[in-house]
Order: sequence, then structure tokens, then C-alpha cells
Amino acid sequence: MPVRAELFRIVLRHGIEVQNALEPTLEFLHAYPSAVAEDASPTESFGEDDLRRANRGGARISAAEIAAVLELKGEIERWLREISPDASLAGAARSVPWSGLTGTFEAFSGIRGIGLSKVTKTLHPKRPALIPMLDSVVQAYLERDDLGGSEPFAERATALVRSYKGDLDRNRGPLRGLQRELGRCGYRLTEVRILDILIWSVFADRTR
Repeated sequence: MPVRAELFRIVLRHGIEVQNALEPTLEFLHAYPSAVAEDASPTESFGEDDLRRANRGGARISAAEIAAVLELKGEIERWLREISPDASLAGAARSVPWSGLTGTFEAFSGIRGIGLSKVTKTLHPKRPALIPMLDSVVQAYLERDDLGGSEPFAERATALVRSYKGDLDRNRGPLRGLQRELGRCGYRLTEVRILDILIWSVFADRTR
């Protein structure tokens, strides 16, 4: 039975609608198989392997930056323990562990060279249903809700995740449908990751 394209209509910002979001999502996954090649690691532990995984996903964290982050390993793990591995941004706002999320971001603040993109690419596999990858494309997409670099790092990051949740909530039904259909194709992705792929697919060329 053919898939009904209207079931996968995603409404993005700036008046853009993706009528059949399954197509660009599959195109992205076929073009960038490494983007989903590695399993998530939703554990309480944190170490060099997590940073190396982020680099294989394009984070570009230098050896010096890795060393600096690992000095804070204990603090990062303490905050990860505050967040359930099953925590999801797709649930009700009151169910999202905002304080734990902010604390986790705060653990990375002040590290020279470590910004939103590197932090969220590192943390996304640790809590894949909760933390989006806020690379330059997604940051530009969320620009109207960006507190700016002069604000505390953790508060800025959390504000962007809250903003991202608005898009997730608006498209909750279609995203869940996409998640099921992609599962039939052999892809296990969270709603957070699917939305990230769609934003990137539509807006990447506009931010260059």
C-alpha cells in the first residue's frame, strides 16, 4: 500500500512547508550514511569515546579541547545522572528535565573553543530523544530565539532547545509518522534527529 505523502507534511519556520518530508529525510540518510551509522550511547558514563564519536560526526573537537573537556568528566557525568536516558523533548513541557539539561550545558561552559555545535553533537548520542544538534544551520534557523553570545552559555543553549521544542510540538504527529516509516526502512531515529535532518536539508544552502 503506497504511503500517503500528506501524512508527512512538516511545517517549518519562514512559511516553509515540506509536503512529503519522507523524501528529503531518506535522501539525507542515503547521502550521509555516517550520520546514523553509530549507535546512540544513552548512558551515565562520559569519556573520550563520546568526543571521538562527535568528531566522526563532524564536530572537529581538537586534541587540546578533548583534554579540557575530560578534566570535567566527573561533573558531566553527575549531570547526566540527573537526566533519564529516555528523556524526550517530544513529551509535555513539564516532563522535560530542563534543570538537568541546563546543568549539563553549564558543565561545558568556559572551555575555550567549545561552542554550541561541539557540545550538542557530543551530547546528542547520550540523550538522543532530548538534545538536538545545534550546528550553525540549526542555530541560524532558531535565530529569532537566540539570546546571543553575550548571555551565559548554558542559558543560551537551553533557550535554543526550548525554541526547538516549539517546532517539534507543532509537527508532533507527522514526525511520529516519519519515525515509524523510517523504522520500516531500517532507520531508528528520534523525532529530535528527524527534525534536525529536515531543517538541515531545507536550510543548509541558505546559510552558506
